[in-house]
Amino acid sequence: MTFFLSLNAIAQISSDSSRLYRQAILQPAHPQDLPSGIHYYTRKKEIDLELNDTLNAIYDLRLLSIAEFKIGNNFSSENHVVEAINLIESMSSKDTLINSRVGLYNQLGRIYRTSNNPKEAIKTFDKALAIANKLKDSVVILNNKANIYKDLHDYKSALTIHSFLFAKRLELKDDNQIGLVADNLGHVQSKLNLPEGLPNLKYALQLRKKNHDFIGLHASNTHLAEYYLDRKDTVKAVAYAKEALALSDKINSSSFKLDAISTLMNMDKNPLIHEYKKLTDSIANAKQVAENKNAFLKYNVAEEQKKTQASILLQEIESRKRLAYQSLALIIFLILIGSYFIYRNRYRKAKIEEIYKTETRIAKKVHDEVANDMYKVMTSLENNLDLDNTILDEMEKIYTKTRDISRENSAIDLRKDFGLQLNDLLLGYKNNNVNVITRNLSKMPWENISELKKTAIYRVLQELMTNMRKHSQATFVTLVFQKEGSKMHIIYRDNGVGCDLFKKNGLQHTESRIASLNGTIKFESKQGDGFKASIII
Repeated sequence: MTFFLSLNAIAQISSDSSRLYRQAILQPAHPQDLPSGIHYYTRKKEIDLELNDTLNAIYDLRLLSIAEFKIGNNFSSENHVVEAINLIESMSSKDTLINSRVGLYNQLGRIYRTSNNPKEAIKTFDKALAIANKLKDSVVILNNKANIYKDLHDYKSALTIHSFLFAKRLELKDDNQIGLVADNLGHVQSKLNLPEGLPNLKYALQLRKKNHDFIGLHASNTHLAEYYLDRKDTVKAVAYAKEALALSDKINSSSFKLDAISTLMNMDKNPLIHEYKKLTDSIANAKQVAENKNAFLKYNVAEEQKKTQASILLQEIESRKRLAYQSLALIIFLILIGSYFIYRNRYRKAKIEEIYKTETRIAKKVHDEVANDMYKVMTSLENNLDLDNTILDEMEKIYTKTRDISRENSAIDLRKDFGLQLNDLLLGYKNNNVNVITRNLSKMPWENISELKKTAIYRVLQELMTNMRKHSQATFVTLVFQKEGSKMHIIYRDNGVGCDLFKKNGLQHTESRIASLNGTIKFESKQGDGFKASIII
């Protein structure tokens, strides 16, 4: 049991961590999210490979590629994709991993596009299309492919793809994808001066507003700004560009904000601004070329960083394992303690029941055998006229004692009204010389008291009353019953001669009965000053 509980605890920790870091990669909200996600999934991939868990290792590599791509590390992103594809190719069930292969080829195409390698990008997107078996996947891939044609200003090729996708829009059943298709089609049509361009751009804008698609709205406003800028309507162009800038704040993305600012700069008539933008674009392109040339060196540096990060991650995992083991040990300890108390209570209950059964059995034996035999002897002796009456009196006393012992230890029928039974018991000690008064006995919730406690209360009060009759010479006895929370408080008091508490006149047995049920009984008495017993059970 310990082994399986440990695995479950560790698996839960791992699952929670994976969800957290997956979210950090797919929807980063803070600057440290992507590095943390890379840190985590780098080590997780190594662990999955050590466990021969190839499927999870492939998924780890896909997330690593996405994260590296988002921070602009195209070389590392590409390497993760290639490693994942090689793992798929090594599997006998590779044909069943269509979704993974489609996703990896699409990611590789995006990498080639941002690396200014449109030819390889198109080839890779075509590989993804060849195996894609879901319309939504095909829409994403074809849209990415059409974007490359737009980058190359080959608007006719882009139009062919977007027109095909727009014709399929009713099959998509996804307003976000329909908005994407309509917006891109309208953008290409506007570049070709086709009259359908503006209606499609506005249709996409309204659809995205309806669905609160902020990222889609950013694209729609940017394309509408370009549309009006191309037609020299600067007022409307600026309005849409400013709306795109406002949306970039809602999206909380610096890249979206940079695109919006770049669009606004295109509308400024200051030649210095246009020169500045031209230079920054040129520098960015040169930087990309340099990045591609020095990618191998950067990759080696990144690998060293990943090793350090992997070591930190391993320490984190080990720390969480220790925490899981400690938590498990605490749970087991608590279970053992709880089991001990349950066992102890059951054992104590069994012993109490056994004592009660023994008392009942002895009482029956005394009644059936000893008392009956005594009665027969007394009857025989009564017919002997020469027998001394003193002997008969002594025999009658012995018979009375055996009968009392039998009654005091006879079985109690707990199925009847216990309050009524207890009242009958107590009033049975009432006579011309002794007055017995009870208070609140009938108000007690006897139906909520366990049979063991009822038996103990009955026997203890019986012993107190018997002790009173034999030794106290009392003329007045009171018994008060009180409910105190989950406990019952019974106060016995008589006006007898009292007793020496060190001797207790045989009342030790009452203490053991009450203590066995986690209760308490206290005696108060002075010789010549009555007797009091306080029972809490």
